[in-house]
Parts: sequence; C-alpha cells; structure tokens
Amino acid sequence: MSSAKPKVALFVTCLVDLFRPSAAFAAVTLLEAAGCTVDAPQSQTCCGQPAYNSGDKADAMALAVQTIRALMDYEYVVVPSGSCAAMIRHHYPDLMAGDAELAAQARALAAKTYELTQFLHDVMHYKPDAAASGNITYHDACSGLRELGVQAQPRALLQSPILENDDGETCCGFGGTFCVKYTDVSTAIADKKLDKFSATGATIVTGGDLGCLMHLAGRAARRGMDLQFRHVAEILAGDIQTPAIAGPEK
Repeated sequence: MSSAKPKVALFVTCLVDLFRPSAAFAAVTLLEAAGCTVDAPQSQTCCGQPAYNSGDKADAMALAVQTIRALMDYEYVVVPSGSCAAMIRHHYPDLMAGDAELAAQARALAAKTYELTQFLHDVMHYKPDAAASGNITYHDACSGLRELGVQAQPRALLQSPILENDDGETCCGFGGTFCVKYTDVSTAIADKKLDKFSATGATIVTGGDLGCLMHLAGRAARRGMDLQFRHVAEILAGDIQTPAIAGPEK
C-alpha cells in the first residue's frame, strides 16, 4: 500500500443505492475498521453494465467515462458487487480501446478496483473481531466467482463454518436483464438454487451481489421459505437491525 491509511472510493452501485443502502453503510464500517479513509463520490452513477450487456455501446461508454472521471483520483476503488467490479476491471479497457487516452485511464482504474471482500482480505488483510453467527450458506455470484476469483475471501472473513451446497458454482437465474426477458427459465433456476440452500439446513443466505440476493429472496418469499437473505457486508459488520431482503419490515 502506498500510504498508511489508503484513501478509498466506495462505488456504491445502483441496486445498493436504490434498494439496500444498509449494504453501503456496512461496507463503509468495514473499510474504516480495516484502516481506510472512505469517500463515496457524489458524481458516481451507474457503471454502464446493463447497457453494455444489452449491446448499447454508446450509453455504456458514456457511463464508463463518467465513472472513470469520478473515481480516477482515488488510491483504491471498492465495490460491494462482483458484477460491477468486474465491469470496471475487465470490460472498461476493452470498451475504451478506440481512444488511447481513455483506454489508459480505464486500465489504471481497473488495476485499483476491487470487490469488497477481495479488497478487505487480499489487500488490507482485515480480520473481523468476531466470527459471524448463525446457520449461514453463501451464494457465489457468477461475476465475482468467474471474473474476479472471489470465493475463499468472504468465507475467510466470515470465520464461521459455511453450510455449503453441492451446486455452489451454478447461476441463480438472475443474470441482470435475463430474469426479465426469460422469466420462466430464471424462476426455474432460482427454485433449484433455493432447494439446494434449504437442504443444507441454513437459515441465512449471504453473498456479495445484491441483484442475486434480491432475485433469490423475492422467489423464496413467494414460496414461503424460511430463509433470510443479507448482503455479506451486513453480516460482517454485524448489522442485524436492518430487515432481511424481501423480509417483513420491523
């Protein structure tokens, strides 16, 4: 690290901002506990992933330029989402390949962007004061697992036995706009995943991508399943006051 107290930009993400701000507050708590100075730049917007995945390159590039300008001056960029972190790390440089200056900026930003648990574990070597409690299973979201290699990090941070299922590397069916375009297929995939979670005996499902958690929690609620869904940042920060995703309000 280049400083005793690195300056970190928290890229909040659209879903966290609009649907689960408690995950962002938990991320700030964890980053500060790990020894970072944290800022959430007001000029940040969407990373452009929905447009990019839908083939709208022009809007994806415009949002990427906005994001690069908002984040480029920070020492690190930390994202409580594997999919948004992967967008910045892996797709921005390719997206900007036609402009040498923007491509260089995109590569520089990519090199210092991390998913939250990846940053806490691999860069800051952070260890929470206490192990997470409860019967917990973990959902490995596709982007974090396949594009960033995030798998061992959240489990090490949780410091408690994880009730693993035998289908852990399979998609939950969310897939961004996939769940909107192919609802029946998406629901069937979610049901299979939920049955696997339930078979472990877990009562809490956690993970690092809010889109996946919201998708699974909504389906579980419709099925009347006794499962709580919480972002891994909330679990690690000890936030048990915020109602579970898709759970009853207190």
